[in-house]
Amino acid sequence: MNALFVNIKVDREERPDLDQIYMAALHAIGEPGGWPLTMFLTPEGKPIWGGTYFPKAARYGRPSFVDVMRRVAEVYANERESVADQAARLTAHLSAPPRREVTARLDVDLLDQAADALLGVMDPDRGGTRGAPKFPNFPLLDFLARSAERTGRDDLAGAVQATLRGLTDGGIYDHIGGGLARYSTDERWLAPHFEKMLSDNGLLLERLALAGSPAAPEHPFQDRIETTIAWLEREMPLDNGLFAASLDADSDGREGAYYVWQRPELDSLLTAADAGFIATLYDITAEGNWDGESIPNRLRPHPPLTPADETRRRHILEMLRVARDRRPRPGLDDKQLADWNAFAITGLAAASFRLNRPDWLERARRAFAGIGTVLSVDGRPMHAHRAGRHIGPAFSSDLAALATAALALHRASQDAAYLAEAERLLDLLERHHATGDGGYYFTADDAEVLIQRRRDRHDDATPNAHGLAANAYIQLWSLTGEERFRERADAILSSAAGMIAANAFGAASLLAALDLRLTVRSVVIVAPDSASAAPLADVVARNWRSDLTLDIRSDGHSLSPDHPAHGRTAIGGRPTAYVCREGACSLPIQDADELARFLLVE
Repeated sequence: MNALFVNIKVDREERPDLDQIYMAALHAIGEPGGWPLTMFLTPEGKPIWGGTYFPKAARYGRPSFVDVMRRVAEVYANERESVADQAARLTAHLSAPPRREVTARLDVDLLDQAADALLGVMDPDRGGTRGAPKFPNFPLLDFLARSAERTGRDDLAGAVQATLRGLTDGGIYDHIGGGLARYSTDERWLAPHFEKMLSDNGLLLERLALAGSPAAPEHPFQDRIETTIAWLEREMPLDNGLFAASLDADSDGREGAYYVWQRPELDSLLTAADAGFIATLYDITAEGNWDGESIPNRLRPHPPLTPADETRRRHILEMLRVARDRRPRPGLDDKQLADWNAFAITGLAAASFRLNRPDWLERARRAFAGIGTVLSVDGRPMHAHRAGRHIGPAFSSDLAALATAALALHRASQDAAYLAEAERLLDLLERHHATGDGGYYFTADDAEVLIQRRRDRHDDATPNAHGLAANAYIQLWSLTGEERFRERADAILSSAAGMIAANAFGAASLLAALDLRLTVRSVVIVAPDSASAAPLADVVARNWRSDLTLDIRSDGHSLSPDHPAHGRTAIGGRPTAYVCREGACSLPIQDADELARFLLVE
């Protein structure tokens, strides 16, 4: 490597702009995607050739990495002109204007067709997509959950429920210490790639928080929400208020060593009765369930625990966590990423809102404040920070995710400053990233000049900026009544209509935004003061649906004239709710039970 090349190692989480360009180049030359990605470039950064997973020694028809490097260097030295021509043609292909996509009607029929198509790729029993490996795919889950609410279809709701159960019962979830691993290597959600990423856990928190049923006496995922947040607060916080990016999969030179158990370990730490109790619950056996060791999981059905056994379970797990902390720990990647922190903030705010936990809201607010201080320069968000060094300015994904986080904080706190901040962040998105036709470039107009400014709309492990931005604009339109926000959302959706119709799997976040655009309802509670609004606000939180926005305001602080609830008051000095949709509002509602019934009516 050093003899033949100038080597540049890129952290794809710090520089997703580079990763997008060269992954697209890899696909253009007919190679499958994946990581680690190796690309050979000209001195100007134009791609020549590349690939993934080069073996150390030649095998299975693939040359060794050393042979590949020697051959590329030989061709570059002896056929420089043809190499330069190839690089120029490949770069031109990447930079070609996007094909004009066939338009499609953005209506409920499109949503239903997309939901049916996506349901067809889901595993009806275990959740997630069929086969292995299994990834969480939270954009897809969000759209299916919205579709289930909108249609009342049990098959859609069942697919979401099966996936959330698989994620939180499987070995992909750390039952001892909390937190979700990156993906499952098998179709049962048992054996994960043990790396834990902030982005996945923030998105998991939001999805779990929003999944609760109003008919249930308690939130069905409360335990996993609590243990995930406990992990987040215990293992991922940094002194500056932000969260670290990830925990490695390896420790002591072996993947998963920190997380797996052998039955004799339980016997040495616990009483015989407690060891047997927890081993049965979590599938920890003498023979093991993964290469002779046991990954704790709850995949086997068990009857509900009594309150005494539930307390016992929690106590034993804490004992095991403390004992596990004495093992060599996985490495912490302590860089701070704006979009990943935004997902964590959104998840914390959603959990606080649904489970009435002000302490979680305070933690989310502190992290959001850290974005404005540590992860910003002169008021403008950056993408990444570590040890005083910034990478920026922010990408479109950062700004859209931060605007989403600001709106989640507004829902939970009713602090109007977060609405203003969401608008400011979206204005930055328009000013520095807009393509002029309803889309967004990934990089800012004043960022480092690369060989291409990409404008991809497809989701990957996280929702795409276009879907997030459209969703945020629709929420702002619902909350303020200002048509300019609706117009911006419609421009995003219209420009992506062909892509949405052609590729539901890659367009799940845009489909979710379209669902909200067609169904959004604004709940406005007018009360003498915030304390008196609490009973009605609690009803909204318990009966929350994904088509709602919430605005609580004191009597006399009216909404803007553009909002259909402008001028509505607290009738008779009592807290009063209005549910508004498509420019019209319901009659005043002051009874909590009546409000609950109204919210559940589509």
